[in-house]
Amino acid sequence: MIEYVYPCLVAFAASFVFCTILNVKDVKVALVASVGAGAGWLIYLVSGMFLGIVGQNLIAATVVALFAEFISRAMKTPSTIFIIIGILPMVPGGGIYYTMEYCIQGNTEMFISKGMQTLAVAGAIAVGVSFASAIYRFYTHTKLQIKNKVK
Repeated sequence: MIEYVYPCLVAFAASFVFCTILNVKDVKVALVASVGAGAGWLIYLVSGMFLGIVGQNLIAATVVALFAEFISRAMKTPSTIFIIIGILPMVPGGGIYYTMEYCIQGNTEMFISKGMQTLAVAGAIAVGVSFASAIYRFYTHTKLQIKNKVK
């Protein structure tokens, strides 16, 4: 249990501190965005029992982006801030670092391997955010259609 709680708290704290770098003025928005980041990291960790690293990032990014879409309407704030803060713990910074390290060392095999994995993770995050946006647009469109038919 603690192996899931502690990393999520660290993701929350790091995301909250990053809100100051992004100059988020509203503390409520920063807290909610950081909660989304912590929850996204929890989903990332839990999905690791069933999926590989790319699948983990895809599922977690989709959930974070859906959270961002719904909460942004409730708080009347653009969803971009919630998405950026929410996916921050998933950004493959270590993968980028090691890719460049292998490149500089001349270790071509590891450079290509780590580079492909890093690109796959970044692509999974992008696809997850796009997929969530499509789901939310479909939801709002369907909700509007039902509302118009009821009248």
